[in-house]
Amino acid sequence: MTNNEPRITFHGAAGTVTGSCMELEHDGRAILIDCGLFQGPRTLETLNREPFSFDARKIAAVVLTHAHIDHSGLLPKLVAEGFRGPVYATPQTRDLLYHMLPDAGRIQESEAERRNRRKDRKDEEPIEPIYTEADSKAAYDQIETVALNKWFQPARGFTARLWNAGHILGSTSVEMQVGETRLLFSGDLGPDHKAFHADPEGPAGLDHVICESTYGDRAREDLTIEQRRTLLEAEIKAALTRGGNLVIPVFALERTQELLLDIAMLINTGRLAHPRVFIDSPLATRATEVFAKHAGELEDMGSGEIFHHPSFHYVLNATESMRLNSLSGAIIMAASGMCEAGRIRHHLRHNLGRRESTILFVGFQAAGSLGRTILDGANRVRIWGQDVAVRAQIRRIDTYSAHADQQDLQRWIKARQPIDGSLFLSHGESGSIERFRRLLQSDGAAASIIAPKLGETYALPARAPARRLKTGDPELQGAVERDWQNDYADFSIRLKKELQGIESASARREALARMSEVLRSYQDHRDKRKAKNG
Repeated sequence: MTNNEPRITFHGAAGTVTGSCMELEHDGRAILIDCGLFQGPRTLETLNREPFSFDARKIAAVVLTHAHIDHSGLLPKLVAEGFRGPVYATPQTRDLLYHMLPDAGRIQESEAERRNRRKDRKDEEPIEPIYTEADSKAAYDQIETVALNKWFQPARGFTARLWNAGHILGSTSVEMQVGETRLLFSGDLGPDHKAFHADPEGPAGLDHVICESTYGDRAREDLTIEQRRTLLEAEIKAALTRGGNLVIPVFALERTQELLLDIAMLINTGRLAHPRVFIDSPLATRATEVFAKHAGELEDMGSGEIFHHPSFHYVLNATESMRLNSLSGAIIMAASGMCEAGRIRHHLRHNLGRRESTILFVGFQAAGSLGRTILDGANRVRIWGQDVAVRAQIRRIDTYSAHADQQDLQRWIKARQPIDGSLFLSHGESGSIERFRRLLQSDGAAASIIAPKLGETYALPARAPARRLKTGDPELQGAVERDWQNDYADFSIRLKKELQGIESASARREALARMSEVLRSYQDHRDKRKAKNG
């Protein structure tokens, strides 16, 4: 590799949709494109506690594509470990992170406290939060704003320009000139004709493109915003007719505001009576205020009151949230969108077992997440250590995705051509990426199409395919597959029922003894293999 060849290392969002973080090195300096939190099942989230595989003190700068926590949520940890450089982002992203980063720090602190209180952890060492609210505020102070389509220099030897990505408020793709190599990082791309934002843009004629592939395996029905509102109208009316609550797991940023826009428009045009809509997420409430601040920059706002509609009730504290347990016939929107944390788990625990209630999914559910488990048809799930029967109606609307689908991604990639080097497919589950890779190969999108793995490093020459310099860590790659704790939850839910099906108490004890023997035998085998290899 010559001094003029930059290299890239994928520290996240490779074979998974979370933890976006790419390190770009050139001539002895390094910057990061995003520094995101891994979200989803416990095994994947454990990666957030692992040490960075780079020295945070030697990172010159971070260029942030957008405010979602899976792209920004490890900035506080980076700062706590010695990063002192600038974090470049759009003004809208900075406004959102004013609320989102401290909220992420409070979540880390409260999750650590909650887990340390659990009875089954009394004999274990206390868990420390990954970072604190104070770390988050320190990270926010290092953000510097840059406008779209203006060249800037994040570090010596790196020249960058931001393009509208159409994903969420303030989201961007990052064009980067490093030595003789011209790169484009897609960030997360929005679909064409998305509410609030113009369609994604970007330059053409690049050496290497790193493109997200969240929905690389599927094409959604191409609906207009009005058609989408008609679908939502039907779901709301059907759910409220059943007499129970309509519970919608939402992402605090963008998905909440899109739903509020559509519900407000349905009410304002007389298509819905005035339902009671509860937004049970302090972060979603604060993010909505940022949208209101930037309302003049947003498309599709229509007429009439939107974010401060009289039918909308913003739930500010836990006491108000718990009062919602006594309601029926209400719309409850709560975070988190994949049901892995936050107040939505509280509402699921109180509504999943009610046949008259409805759970409506309007966003991506990562493999191993509680939301994915419910959506895949589980009869029972575990929430906070308790078994919960799934009797509620489970519904889904796909058209609210903030991500481009397969056809949108194809069009975006085609508009970037020619790509003289390699096209990297990142930010997607392995099955989605592989299906998309085959489609693009048959389409001739680029001569070299690469599906990077966590921890891999590639040289990025100008006008030539990328070369892999370092393979990834198999342990890291294993963490993005199905979580063993989800398997354990499935097993434990079934175990009691299956034991009860055994004819006698003595036979049940024998079955348990045999299971214990299998575990001991497996551990003995592992110990012997370690001793042999050691």
